[in-house]
Amino acid sequence: FISVGTGQAVQHAKRGDADVILVHAPPVEQAFLTEGYGVCRKIIAYNFFVIVGPADDPAGIKGLNLVSALRKVVETGRSGNAVWVSRGDNSGTHVKEKSLWNLAGFDWSTLKDESWFIESGTGMGKTLLIANERNAYTLADIGTYLKYYSDGLIGLQVFVSRERELLNVYSVIAVNPEKNVDINFEDAITFIKFLTSDECQTLIENFKKKEYGRNLFYPAVNLMKSGVNSEVAGWIRDYAFFNGSECPPAYRDGHPELYE
Repeated sequence: FISVGTGQAVQHAKRGDADVILVHAPPVEQAFLTEGYGVCRKIIAYNFFVIVGPADDPAGIKGLNLVSALRKVVETGRSGNAVWVSRGDNSGTHVKEKSLWNLAGFDWSTLKDESWFIESGTGMGKTLLIANERNAYTLADIGTYLKYYSDGLIGLQVFVSRERELLNVYSVIAVNPEKNVDINFEDAITFIKFLTSDECQTLIENFKKKEYGRNLFYPAVNLMKSGVNSEVAGWIRDYAFFNGSECPPAYRDGHPELYE
């Protein structure tokens, strides 16, 4: 098991260094499929990203929606009173961040050159530590934030959470064995079937729930399979489906049972 961001995970898979990847950046995942590297994609879980920042909230974003909060951070940053830390590492979180800046009317590639905007070029944990040290705002996945906050490593507070635009969807994708003869495709499919099983979905639902007093992840398989027209299911379809499916038939590699 190699723990890296989505961008690096995809590169490992393309080199044949992984049999299966767990990722959370739908645009990157779609390219991975259409370029012929990935097959049998399954959505397994979801949670929400959060905007966190210093307790004194210098940009005054508490109570604002996502777009208003980001615009306020930019305004306050340009006046010299706020700092933003970006992962800047092509991870799933970084991909999401760039899309959120675009939603708010900004281009990340331009923002990153401004003096108040810092690129950490590293993982989520270290990015949170840098944001904490610099009294800065950042985008974080809720799981890493809760761990670092509960361990007393950071004092950053959550200011924006659980909005449609902050949805974070996790998928598993097998590496196409036609790309590399050394790919262990049989066990990759077995692993995917385990992740989508009731047993594993319950594990996902309860993972560290007692420790943190809330869900770190929510299971997605039964939610999407049931066809229940819930609000979150609709968000997942809009955000993480390709051509109306979590994995279009052309990329299922003879495993229709995964989609029954």
